[in-house]
Amino acid sequence: MDSIVTSNSTIPRLTAALADRYRIERELGAGGMATVYLAHDIKHDRQVAIKVLKPELAAVLGAERFVQEIKTTAALQHPHILPLFDSGAADGFLYYVMPFIDGETLRAKLDRETQLAVDDAVRIAREVADALDYAHTRGIVHRDVKPENIMLHGGHALVVDFGIALAVSAAAGGRMTETGLSLGTPHYMSPEQATAEKEITARSDIYSIGSVLYEMLAGQPPHLGGSAQQIVMKIIADVPRPLPELRKSVPPNVAAAVATSLEKIPADRFATAAEFSRALANSSYRRADSDAPGATARWRGHTMQVASLVGVAALAIGVVSARLLWRDEPVPQRAARVMLAFPVGQEPLFADLSVGSTLTQMPDGSGLLYWGAGTTTTGALLSREWDRLAPTRTPLAVEEGCCVAVSPSGDSIAYLTSPHKLVVVPLAGGRAMTVADSGMTAMTTVGGGVDWASNGWIYASGTTGLVRVRPQGGAVERVSTLDTTRGDGGHLWPSVLPGARAALLTVAPRQESADLSRRSIGVVDFATRRVDILSQGIRALYSPSGHLIVVKSNGVVWAVPFDVQTHRVTGREIELADTVAVRGVTVGTADISLSSSGTAVYSKGVTQSQVAVWVDRTGATTPVSPDLADHVVAALTLSPDGRRVVVGMGGADGTVHLWTKTLGGGPRSRFTFDGVTNVRAAWRPRTNAISYSANRDDLGRMVLVERNADGTGEVRRLTTGDRRGIPHHVWSPDGRWLVFRTDDQEAGNADIMGIRPGIDSVARPLVATPAEELSPAISHDGRWLAYTSNETGPREVYVRPFPETGSGRFQVSTTGGTTPVWGRDGREMFYIDRVGNMVAVPLVSGPTFQVGAAKVLFSASAYALNAFARQFDVTPDGTRFLMSRGVSDGQVHVVVVFNFVEELKRLVARP
Repeated sequence: MDSIVTSNSTIPRLTAALADRYRIERELGAGGMATVYLAHDIKHDRQVAIKVLKPELAAVLGAERFVQEIKTTAALQHPHILPLFDSGAADGFLYYVMPFIDGETLRAKLDRETQLAVDDAVRIAREVADALDYAHTRGIVHRDVKPENIMLHGGHALVVDFGIALAVSAAAGGRMTETGLSLGTPHYMSPEQATAEKEITARSDIYSIGSVLYEMLAGQPPHLGGSAQQIVMKIIADVPRPLPELRKSVPPNVAAAVATSLEKIPADRFATAAEFSRALANSSYRRADSDAPGATARWRGHTMQVASLVGVAALAIGVVSARLLWRDEPVPQRAARVMLAFPVGQEPLFADLSVGSTLTQMPDGSGLLYWGAGTTTTGALLSREWDRLAPTRTPLAVEEGCCVAVSPSGDSIAYLTSPHKLVVVPLAGGRAMTVADSGMTAMTTVGGGVDWASNGWIYASGTTGLVRVRPQGGAVERVSTLDTTRGDGGHLWPSVLPGARAALLTVAPRQESADLSRRSIGVVDFATRRVDILSQGIRALYSPSGHLIVVKSNGVVWAVPFDVQTHRVTGREIELADTVAVRGVTVGTADISLSSSGTAVYSKGVTQSQVAVWVDRTGATTPVSPDLADHVVAALTLSPDGRRVVVGMGGADGTVHLWTKTLGGGPRSRFTFDGVTNVRAAWRPRTNAISYSANRDDLGRMVLVERNADGTGEVRRLTTGDRRGIPHHVWSPDGRWLVFRTDDQEAGNADIMGIRPGIDSVARPLVATPAEELSPAISHDGRWLAYTSNETGPREVYVRPFPETGSGRFQVSTTGGTTPVWGRDGREMFYIDRVGNMVAVPLVSGPTFQVGAAKVLFSASAYALNAFARQFDVTPDGTRFLMSRGVSDGQVHVVVVFNFVEELKRLVARP
């Protein structure tokens, strides 16, 4: 045989050796036995994956024996087995060729999601079992079934490297210990593999796929340990915890099938992989309650030869001794990752991207508080305790809010609510107290974060920096200063450090954009108000391990060594396996919480895209067009004739632009090209123009501009930025009046203003009160102005005469209401009530404004809603609504990591 390749010039030599058949493109990855390369099959003009055995393994194999043995696997043809295209030896390399699959391994999916939905996990296991059974009937045992060897492609499983372990083992002639490598990953080895039994049967594979399914369901393999030897000891001597103890949603037949597959003695397992698959599908399958300790005892007479996974020689040790050695060691606090399930209607509210952080843990780590469905914007506050399966609704009279912080004693909460209020309320129920109201100009409208420190102060993000106030109310104190020379635009998401002398925060740039990578993690010293930059990131928390837990703009979580006394970073950043969902274009945050007990909670895998749909008056939906789908689909507005639509659409980078489309099959056309955010368009009557809000001024506030509806001509400015942003506007039917609502954070409220372009030089207030007026809408006869206000507490829909709005006021909704829309035939008004229903109100003709009885049409809670401006439109005949809804896998993903801090300590202790 040619000399074995051991130098660092592998790719050039491999390229030359295979040049007549394959063109090597790049390395894809490396495992214990082989390195994988992406290559182009020259003869067949296709991409392939070439696995090249490690030189130290190839050194003890004969090329002829290896190629001869691997031929037996090339004949396997099954829909869930990745086939072999080719194999051979060239210039000292032993290789085999497979199709290149543009997918991911089950290992990658588990690393990302930890636990899979039960149905998905069972489906994958049955597909792998089908592949195993096919090979077993042909006398081939895989010997290395593990998540790394299961590819996911097109929603289905493909078993990779089928029979390669057998081929390598046979070719090695029993000399595998000479290679310093192992066949089989410790977590998924059967007991007979772990004890180096000579005869490995198909039941070994059944044990391995049972272990894989166990991990898919429980979030961890059946046996864990600090080293390969400890894992092997447990495989031989210990009984895994029953699945229902780790995840109560696992069906009894599935738990029973997994338990049978994991029996220590091969004869006690399923005889075939097909039997295992049938048991998974048979809801009535049960097993006799086997005596697990007895089963373990039957193995005590065996001695084990643990195949070393760290390069040491084979070690024989009695199982009983191994068990005693293991039990005498301190038991580490293992991390456990679980994905929470939520009943329908009680899911965390992730749909509204303007909402800030929604997940907050109780200080003692006993459970989770979160915002769930229940109102038109942010919903109700629910509690999910770890010792309970279902959430409970807290007895709080909370209408709207975000960013909950729990008092150190755990008996009260503080939260932000619009407009610009910081509210404190007892968690057991009671009177809510506004400790900083709309007159306190330091408070933000929504989002930005709040924390309740051990020193009793409540810290929140303000427009001029971080502020604090006592829970009993009083003066609002500023504790951080925006560094204008650095370009600070805001200090968000405060997290007070131990000792309450400083806090972590997120520094947002003054010229904010959708590029969240421009945000930084800072630390503010309360004594000096100075903020020092520590790292790039969008959210940071302090871990008792002495680290900052930092979420980067791409959602990846990092640990940063940090001295809490000096407020300095003391080492290099370490990337962790967890990834957090990053939400919001303007708020831009990540839901993550860390309790003092070391439990971490974060959200991931929430709705990935939105799509425009038609919804009829019964709630039935039909898609509008496949090209009206993107990361954001918002503020759909029909033309006066109902034949065209203008819609805000944005990608994952956070930019939002307007597109126009002719309905009924016409193409879509991009309408805006500059700026970051262009939203909430209106068709300007009696002109060929579309007006919209855009972030054009130097202060980053929204101004009104317009452009010809056919896309020609220049963008024309309608208003100046001034002190007030203008995020939403409407036109009167005759085109004479431009009516808009302001977004004035400094004044602490929002008003509805009106101006006659070309006539008035200054806008005049139409509805301007200390409350917050939103969503102006003018009736199609031009006589009435509808809007919403929270002047009595909950948001309600009101109507005033137009344009003389001071001559009357009528309340339309009585159970909460937002975003009124007038029917174009003048017979109805529509709005969204407090619990997210689409409501129709008949209009009674006459000299004064009158309405009939309101009627709920359908639940709109699944669609994109926004209390500040309408996100939907109604067809001219009033029979259909144009709305957008999220497209996801139907689940809300909230991950809980118990003993997260202990896991972090072990991770950073590794060399």
